[in-house]
Amino acid sequence: MILQKYQKNIDRFLKDITNEIIVSSISIWEIAIKISIKKLILPFELKNILNEIDKLNINILEISSEHLIKVADLPFFHEDPFDRLIISQAIIENLPVISSDNNFDYYQIKTIW
Repeated sequence: MILQKYQKNIDRFLKDITNEIIVSSISIWEIAIKISIKKLILPFELKNILNEIDKLNINILEISSEHLIKVADLPFFHEDPFDRLIISQAIIENLPVISSDNNFDYYQIKTIW
């Protein structure tokens, strides 16, 4: 039941045409790593995800030097290197993040969940 509530929030956000949807290249990188170590099994290939992102005109946020520098300044509330970089991107680009990870709440970013 709780998951349905959050799913509705996410669906509402994604369907609102005034919102620009951006996917971090870090998320795609993490998916690729998890597929390669068999920690994530998908019924399709990673290139299908990239094709859908392209087809839906979703922008991919690449990693910049500014994002990397911000990671070094972040307090160490979160240990996951992928998430720390996503947090730094969210701070630098002033973007909300869709995540259920409570550790994101320690940083000055908006989470949608």
